[in-house]
Amino acid sequence: MLTSLPHIISPLTAPWCGWTMLLLLVMALLSEWLQPGVISQAASSLTVHAERAYKDAPVNYLAQLFITLFRIGTLAMGLCLCFRSEDRFSGAAFVAVCGVILGVLIVKTLLILLVDYAFRLTRSYGEAGEHYSNICTLAMVVLYPLLLLFVHIDSPVASGWLLGILGGAFFLLWMYRGVRQFVRKPIALLYLLVYMATLELLPMAAMVLFSAKTISII
Repeated sequence: MLTSLPHIISPLTAPWCGWTMLLLLVMALLSEWLQPGVISQAASSLTVHAERAYKDAPVNYLAQLFITLFRIGTLAMGLCLCFRSEDRFSGAAFVAVCGVILGVLIVKTLLILLVDYAFRLTRSYGEAGEHYSNICTLAMVVLYPLLLLFVHIDSPVASGWLLGILGGAFFLLWMYRGVRQFVRKPIALLYLLVYMATLELLPMAAMVLFSAKTISII
């Protein structure tokens, strides 16, 4: 008697994956429609003068909400494609990873506010945070079309390598621009390195580890 083989759910056969990618694209387009130039502002992080030109641009909070959701969803989809098992690709895991990312971002924001209150950081460090936000948006805009490639590759290992290379490249870009733009004295470089280790690298590591654990459970 023949036994039926288990149905393997991959990104290509999971309907929720295509609809989620479409929803993320709609969010990005809505943010650009509500605040024209929001994507260009992210791209301006590549050059100092262009980024400063957007400094006093009016902020549309609904557009910022949509672009934030786009960033969270895109990163969550990338993590799901990297850490999924060979025979599972769960929409519940995607939602859970979005929750993990949101939770880490909330804790990180609270810590930054606490550090800012305790040490009275200068205005330049506030600008550094805005620059970091632009870099993250630009990274997710570049990652989004790569996710379509990840879906067709259907290999968690290959997706992980590509995501790691992209993340490393944008981190080095942020480091290079941060040192050039915000470090004026040797002590400022020490502050920047401590800030990156405690409020950037540590939350990112926690985000990846918790996401991997969540995906393996669900």
